[in-house]
Amino acid sequence: MAVELVMPKMGLTMTVGSVGKWLKKEGEAVAKGERVAEVLTEKITNLVESPADGVLLRIVAPEGTSLPIGGIMGYVGAAGEKVPGLPSVAAVPKEESAAGPVPQGASGGLAGERPFPVRISPVARKMALEHNIEYAHLRGTGPGGRITKEDIEAVLASPDTAPQAFLPAAGFDGAPLPGATSPDEPLTGFVDERPYSGVRRIIGDRMLSSWSVAPKVTHHARADAKALLELRASINEMLEKEQRFTVTDMLVKITAMALRQKLFMNVSLRGERIVTFREVHLGVAVALEGALIVPVIRNADEKSLTRISRELKDLSRRARENALAPEEISGGTFTLTNLGGYRSTEFFTPIINQPESAILGIGRTNDMPAAVDGEVVVRPMMALSLAHDHRVIDGAPAAEFLALLIELIEKPLQVLL
Repeated sequence: MAVELVMPKMGLTMTVGSVGKWLKKEGEAVAKGERVAEVLTEKITNLVESPADGVLLRIVAPEGTSLPIGGIMGYVGAAGEKVPGLPSVAAVPKEESAAGPVPQGASGGLAGERPFPVRISPVARKMALEHNIEYAHLRGTGPGGRITKEDIEAVLASPDTAPQAFLPAAGFDGAPLPGATSPDEPLTGFVDERPYSGVRRIIGDRMLSSWSVAPKVTHHARADAKALLELRASINEMLEKEQRFTVTDMLVKITAMALRQKLFMNVSLRGERIVTFREVHLGVAVALEGALIVPVIRNADEKSLTRISRELKDLSRRARENALAPEEISGGTFTLTNLGGYRSTEFFTPIINQPESAILGIGRTNDMPAAVDGEVVVRPMMALSLAHDHRVIDGAPAAEFLALLIELIEKPLQVLL
């Protein structure tokens, strides 16, 4: 009997996952425990293993499809074995069935004469989207009228026999784009295009949600980083290259100690309750290729600078290898994001990592005139941007916290050693 391959639960807060990439094709042999697909959540990418030996009989959820926990991704079983029909419409996104997008007519009804859902193989669907082919009205030659790769190839080979198979190119406002009138002509003025899906879509949805939900205020200030940078240089002279501290390591420790003293910043709005956390779990944003992830240093205020540095290096490395566990990127109470290393950004507006209530952004450090003991001197001034959710943190307490941060950055010996 065919075995369902379902969307797993990865982490306590996960409710929906997205199929990132299928590692096996329909009809390919799989062994129990073998990795067959990537699944993306709002926090992490993970791998789904086959629940049984056999072959991948059917891919129900194509790449990019979002499913609730337990939603059917596909079926595994013996070669030639029959599988159940497609899952109900309720199990897939509104804008897309498990088999593909549903074109809409001008009146909101389904375009063409084909009943919902359109049955199309993942390979055929991918080809159709790549070549801008409107496949909803095509009659498939596969089992049960399923549209196959060969059907799409036939349209490409003889476009004149299916004059309405190609979708008109359209811009964001629906207006026609200059350029392509057939699948072989590139769009004028476009270098590349890619689907807004997967990790990029998840990050975008989270950023939009945070921006829409939290009435945010951002405080900008500069801190004299001379003592901090000199202390770092002095310590690193005594260490091997792989053990040396980064500015981020030191800022994680300083921020954690400031949070320990000002727990009113270490809060979260949970429904009708404002929760103040006694433990400081500091998230640190790590940039990946085309993505962003926030591993968490737990109890950062209680850890030495050496341990923080070691953990952050390990978490960052495994983040780039897609090897972090769900618990390593959840449960944060405050986030730090450092753009200073790019040497381009000073002040910016970091987006709060919900359900946290504040985030500290670090911009570049510039040499500039500063008043010290009544004299004008040149000092390395670090740009700080503190954003907070005004529903639970008022401006005055946030300014108080920022003042403490500046003091600890300018006098780092009191917390770093």
